[in-house]
Amino acid sequence: MSYKCIYNGVILTMNASDEIIEKGVVVIEGARIVAVGHDALMSDYEFEEMIDAHGGIIMPGFINGHGHVSMSIFRTLGEDIPNRLQRFLFPLEDRLICEEYVRKGAMLGIAEMILGGVTTFVDMYYFEDEVAKAAKEMGIRAIVGETIIDRIAPDAQLPYEGMIHAKRLIEKWRGDEWITPALAPHATYSNDEAHLKEICEISKELDVPVLMHVSEMTYEISKFREAYQMSPVQYLDHIGVLNDKLIAAHVVYADEADLELLAKHDVGVVHCVAANAKSGRPVSPVDEMLKHGVMTGIGTDGPMSGNTLDVIGLLDQVTKVQKINAQDNTVLTAREVVEMGTILGAKAIHMADQIGSLEVGKMADVIIIDTSRPHLQPIYDYYSALVYGAYPQDVVFSMIHGQIVMKDRKLLTGDLAQIIKAVQKISGKIKAEMVEM
Repeated sequence: MSYKCIYNGVILTMNASDEIIEKGVVVIEGARIVAVGHDALMSDYEFEEMIDAHGGIIMPGFINGHGHVSMSIFRTLGEDIPNRLQRFLFPLEDRLICEEYVRKGAMLGIAEMILGGVTTFVDMYYFEDEVAKAAKEMGIRAIVGETIIDRIAPDAQLPYEGMIHAKRLIEKWRGDEWITPALAPHATYSNDEAHLKEICEISKELDVPVLMHVSEMTYEISKFREAYQMSPVQYLDHIGVLNDKLIAAHVVYADEADLELLAKHDVGVVHCVAANAKSGRPVSPVDEMLKHGVMTGIGTDGPMSGNTLDVIGLLDQVTKVQKINAQDNTVLTAREVVEMGTILGAKAIHMADQIGSLEVGKMADVIIIDTSRPHLQPIYDYYSALVYGAYPQDVVFSMIHGQIVMKDRKLLTGDLAQIIKAVQKISGKIKAEMVEM
């Protein structure tokens, strides 16, 4: 048998005991972890490869629970302008989005995520098969969902044509070790009851996740209050589609009754702090979600909304915004936020049996944080160092599914310069199109 080990570091296991192992060792065989413990473990195996963590933090990779990675081609476009989605994004998507742009945009975003310590991401967009192919090629774990919406879209000539593409996506990728296909109804307000029920049945029948924007917009809240005297969460429960397949993005507006329903049905929630703040939305009740037992992870949203695609940069935003909102510095501790980015995020996307912590039998999705840098010294508390001090550039090593995809800050699964060059070429075409709009 051939084994790899990662040694000479401090392991944040993120297991149920929040175990921290000084001078720790992670032993990997193939795609899975076979041992986690102290350096005495090293005498029990013969290793084909040994990765020295140089005293850094060894931990599970971060999970980006919600995004639209291919929108990286629109990053920084129309910033700080009212109605930017309607004025810029939607018209540009309708005119320009194609398989090539989706794939190249995905390559750029995936490169950024790998370099920032993200080892699993959840995505919903158009031509989603291209995102799946890019993820597989670059060696990152992904849940990919084809957008289903009640209007014509870049890859749909008819409303709800996304259902056809979603079924094809599931048929192609179901059972893949790296890629989990999903159904992605765009939002509660952009899918009717009949289609939401159909999506729910398909997800149960084929055992695939459902990705959806939920309780994000003020007009969404008004619509359901006026039409049904319910919140969007209560409406989903009322029509029978609130269940443990659902991964609900945002959930900015949620009351006590909503939180109880989300917890009762094991719905995963993904909090997108940067995108929400940038859009001027209220603070999502994350602290209350956790107190109610709602499985809550962290997401970047799309690169046009949250701009960056790393989770490390969001950790302190998540807790600081909650502290400001509560006017209480004890709200949402550093440990809890790191859990949101790892094991709790894995629970939110219904994959905690495979990822999210460094434990025997789980997938070998492992990153190393270089703690020798000035902004991370001294360290009295590892969780606080990560949340309040670390940058994505401090990630120096990333292994996904037992394969090394980044080492010494060098991307090993793609030509970064060529990826950037390809997107820059696309941006020139986008600029030309904007002149004509």
